[in-house]
Amino acid sequence: MSLLSVEGIYGGYGDVDILNGVNIHVDPGEIVVIIGPNGAGKSTAMKAVFGLVKVREGRIVYQDKPITNLRPDQVVKSGICYVPQENNVFPTLTVQENLEMGAFIRNDDYSADLKKVYELFPVLHEKRRQQAGALSGGQRQMVAMGRALMLDPKLILLDEPTAGLAPAIVDLMFENIKKINGLGVSILMVEQNAKQALAMSHRGYVLTTGRNRFEDTGKNLLANREVAEMFLGG
Repeated sequence: MSLLSVEGIYGGYGDVDILNGVNIHVDPGEIVVIIGPNGAGKSTAMKAVFGLVKVREGRIVYQDKPITNLRPDQVVKSGICYVPQENNVFPTLTVQENLEMGAFIRNDDYSADLKKVYELFPVLHEKRRQQAGALSGGQRQMVAMGRALMLDPKLILLDEPTAGLAPAIVDLMFENIKKINGLGVSILMVEQNAKQALAMSHRGYVLTTGRNRFEDTGKNLLANREVAEMFLGG
């Protein structure tokens, strides 16, 4: 049974469809990556799942329940968190305040999850009293992912998690994503560092002009000559 199933969705911004029949599914425990050229609809598909883009046709199902066009706050309550590429921390709040904001809909004791985040990202514990806006780009990304984990989600949507990061930090970020997945959290991510993303993913999708072009395991997509020539730099 799929955790998330995106079935033939059309939609976009205003009257313009960016998505033209996209299909994606994520099984429990999977890392699934979406790659493709700029303007292919990758981030739009992610936003459609989270209720930030209107779906005109098709449906989105999560844990056997339809979530098509639910509001983002309703999607969060269902167990899905979204980490956008930019503006993904509260810059004037401390690291710990940012993480606690992630638990805003919880009424239980979340101290164990806060401890888990600090164990996953030790640098955040060191800087927990600093304002998030003063952190490096990689550290802000850790705060954003840590805040998502505070909701104890089943699925995290990551939009370009390594964008703008130095190569050494990119490697660290991918390791962190694998660690999050190791906690039993499924991951659906859009990523420009396609080779590294496919190498660590269970499955991948290649989108072009809002349509599915290829779908396979990460390993098979890396080995696909046409995919390599068109999207991976040969």
